[in-house]
Amino acid sequence: MTSITTAADVAALHERILRQVQRVVVGQESLLADVLAGLFAEGHVLLEGVPGLGKTVLLRTLGEALSLDVNRVQCTPDLMPADIVGTTVLSDGGASVEFEPGPVFTQLLLADELNRATPKTQSALLEAMAERRVTTAGVTRALPRPFFVMATQNPIDMEGTYPLPEAQLDRFVAKLLVPSPTTDDLVAILDRTTGSHEALVEPVASTTELLEAIALVRAVPMASHVTRHAADLVQATHATGAAAPTGIRSFVRTGASPRGAQALVLLAKVAALRDGDLQASIDGVRAVAHVVLRHRLVLGYEAMAANVTADELVDEVLAAVPRPIPAVRGAV
Repeated sequence: MTSITTAADVAALHERILRQVQRVVVGQESLLADVLAGLFAEGHVLLEGVPGLGKTVLLRTLGEALSLDVNRVQCTPDLMPADIVGTTVLSDGGASVEFEPGPVFTQLLLADELNRATPKTQSALLEAMAERRVTTAGVTRALPRPFFVMATQNPIDMEGTYPLPEAQLDRFVAKLLVPSPTTDDLVAILDRTTGSHEALVEPVASTTELLEAIALVRAVPMASHVTRHAADLVQATHATGAAAPTGIRSFVRTGASPRGAQALVLLAKVAALRDGDLQASIDGVRAVAHVVLRHRLVLGYEAMAANVTADELVDEVLAAVPRPIPAVRGAV
């Protein structure tokens, strides 16, 4: 085990994890990098895509590469909150009461097809995701670190789905769109999954190393003009923002919250370390804008009627908010 103390250490750790996961997961390199960014930022990620694209395999493989505990919850309309967070049960013939932890008491949690659960059950994850603790029967219990939720959802136009409320979407540091594999990737998937050979994933990092990387992300410096640019981008997602483009004013009911600005900063810091840089940059903030903001824009019916997507509106925001010119020290 090596201590993670520099940007080069984080970049090397990221590469080791990525290589191990790619022994099992074919292609999707950009998606894998974004999932790892969420993990290094100690956030949570939401993956949207049709079933069968390997989302469950991705998290299980990630857990094996990091030697972390992994639990999975298959969300269905009859799933209850206690099925996720746990409940109290009678023991010793009814003489005492004990708490039976739910699957949320883990380090990596896959909430599969989260939008098939009812809103009441979806909300059971809110406290766990935001505060990394669970309160049941008046008792608050801390969750282990790291605690990372990777939730998947089917496209909202599929039958039997409940769109996630804005408050819950805001808990995800990023929303990632899972594309269908290319023909070459599909051939590679078939070769790996229909034969007798099974890829083996080796642990390449410890929990301590991962927590050190998470701490280092927080320590990455960010110049004041870069921080202000992140704030300007978030302000421009609101119709009342001074720099809000026409599309935002016409189609967005509610823009991104302060959590969106926090996510821009944290993921930009992860990108800096991953590239071996010593501080976060304007380019880093703008590069993560789509994954951070797309699920935080509450679109009105006008957007659906005009077939306008959140990503197109983020493009408008990036075009409308100019890159700042850093102040020159000592200038008059």
